[in-house]
Amino acid sequence: MEFPGDSWSRMSPEESGFDRERFVQAMELARGSDLAIGEDLTVMMPDGTRHPNDRPLGPVKPRGRTSGVVVRAGHIVGEFGDIERAEVTFSVAKSYLSALAGIAWRDGLIDSLDEPVRSRVSGFESDQNRDITWRQLLQQTSEWEGELFGLPDWIDRGRQVSGKAAAREKTIGGSAALADRRELGRPGTFWEYNDVRVNRTALALLQLFSEPLADVLAREIMIPIGASSSWTWHGYSTSWVEVDGRDIESVSGGSHWGGGLWINTLDHARLGLLYLNLGCWQRRQVLPTAWIDATLEPVSLNPAYGLLWWLNADGNIASAADGAAFAARGAGGHIIFVWPARDIVVVLRWCADPGGVIDCVLAALKDESG
Repeated sequence: MEFPGDSWSRMSPEESGFDRERFVQAMELARGSDLAIGEDLTVMMPDGTRHPNDRPLGPVKPRGRTSGVVVRAGHIVGEFGDIERAEVTFSVAKSYLSALAGIAWRDGLIDSLDEPVRSRVSGFESDQNRDITWRQLLQQTSEWEGELFGLPDWIDRGRQVSGKAAAREKTIGGSAALADRRELGRPGTFWEYNDVRVNRTALALLQLFSEPLADVLAREIMIPIGASSSWTWHGYSTSWVEVDGRDIESVSGGSHWGGGLWINTLDHARLGLLYLNLGCWQRRQVLPTAWIDATLEPVSLNPAYGLLWWLNADGNIASAADGAAFAARGAGGHIIFVWPARDIVVVLRWCADPGGVIDCVLAALKDESG
């Protein structure tokens, strides 16, 4: 495994075990797979019709064009687009939150993933929320109920991106009909892709660290793996909270309502390499191997999900990879794909067909069984 320093080493497709002609075709496909939307990302965000705050509450950055890198054994084999431009990354930010939870677990701020969150931080005292564990927050099975930063949890209740969708609220006269909302179950009984709850997870981690999560991420992960300083992490105009007498912005776990993590393609690739190498960077164990293992354990309610990372169950990310592959994924065709068995990381931004592009890249790999 080669670890990049300030700059990356590059190898030809042939040197890296790819069929050159097929790899070139894969790169051509990737370049031509730009998402068919303009620069204004507010078209991907709610417009306030379901709730006054169901709209962009944080900053929104115009998008660039599609970009990506293919990394094998730590060397860049292929690249396209502006891979050094910091881009909005939507729900890929969730996987960075997962890494921060790993730091908290490593440092004893979380003793066990199965302990109630209320034993460490405030805001989980209600009957519905008091038994929620850290594992359930990170698996998206918490069933947390409440309002956060002006957004009620029911705004995203019933939203699914995989598996059977629950009923959405119907809008009647401009208001969501209460009778049509899915009734909450006990924590751990329902998997739901709910960004309000992910933001509650980010706030819980902020309460644990008592400092901005961007500062923790930089010190504990991004600087050790040699990432750039061009990335930024944003919350909302409504997400400033007081922690130990300081006003701190609680960052968002996506860009559903604006804000989120703005980061370049090469920095994503570094995070992918860190996870591919089981949390180790050169000779430093940045994240515990046991944390990576826990992250990749499938949720019983959704085997395609771990701890805020997606798993390649049944080839749902890439049909050409095995079930041990995994990815950080976000709206807009953003993905950090990691396949440990073939020592490969693929990062795509603003890609209309990430799965198709990744399958095409993997198809160019030569058979190494012999």
